[in-house]
Amino acid sequence: MLIEVNNLKKYFPISTGLFAKSTSNVKAVDDVSFSIARGETLGLVGESGCGKSTVGRCILKLIELTGGEILFDGKDVINLTKKELKSFRKKIQIIFQDPYSSLNPVITIGGMLKEILKFHKIAEGSQADKRIYELLDIVGLKKYHSKKYPHEFSGGQRQRIVIAKALSVEPEFIVCDEPVSALDVSIQSQILNLLNDLQKEFNLTYLFISHDLSVVEHISNRVCVMYLGKIVEEIESKNIFNASRHPYTKALISAVPVPDPKNKSKRIILSGDIPSPADIPSGCSFHPRCPQAFANCKKISPQLAGTPANKVRCLLYPESYPQS
Repeated sequence: MLIEVNNLKKYFPISTGLFAKSTSNVKAVDDVSFSIARGETLGLVGESGCGKSTVGRCILKLIELTGGEILFDGKDVINLTKKELKSFRKKIQIIFQDPYSSLNPVITIGGMLKEILKFHKIAEGSQADKRIYELLDIVGLKKYHSKKYPHEFSGGQRQRIVIAKALSVEPEFIVCDEPVSALDVSIQSQILNLLNDLQKEFNLTYLFISHDLSVVEHISNRVCVMYLGKIVEEIESKNIFNASRHPYTKALISAVPVPDPKNKSKRIILSGDIPSPADIPSGCSFHPRCPQAFANCKKISPQLAGTPANKVRCLLYPESYPQS
């Protein structure tokens, strides 16, 4: 496995009072575990605020963990030295949802890429220029685009530039944090196809974060569904629309638009709002909104269990009951 995440926790303290005393925690990520094989894409889906982007930032070491373990190619990345961290940064990159926010508005695209190549001692001078033109060509842009500034590009072109930035250091793993959600539908398909082509060409590994199940199904090998900081179901992407078991996953699927007006799916409407991650319900955290909840759901916290093809965290299935 290239990436192994074990019992990952990330809590954000809530401070109150004159002296900002910490009184409780927001449990953004609470005991999350998964692995990603080299060359594989793992989709991570869920509603806004479920913790999926926090998981990606923890893996990248953009924020510190509260607990758990992250292994990259078998090596613990939590306690890296400064020198080791610089080397690690070359192997693992991120593509953000808003490409403009990750581009310097006062530097040309070529200048931006040249700084990255110089910092990581990959290329300088004419060799850097050659590498920049190669990167732009790989993502579907032209040589003359290197002289332009970020505001001169469309949203889809900016995302291609961000992908070129990520590729510039020849990474092995890329966190794709909702990379197409801000783009038009026609452009989304182009970027998804580009990511697929790059994965095959450079043997890349992706963690693809999204709230759109249809997008995740298209690009992923497996899908993890998150709710309130926990993974509630893990399933092969080819089976997500016909073999998912968790009530929350089924509700997300029912919200996916169907292109055929004659084939109307029945929408599952969840009652209430998502509980606060600072005050997570007892037992199964989904029970206040679950249409299939029963008495034990309020008292027993289910475990994620099942077969490698489908794991579920739900008391409707015997394997999810905690082992005594």
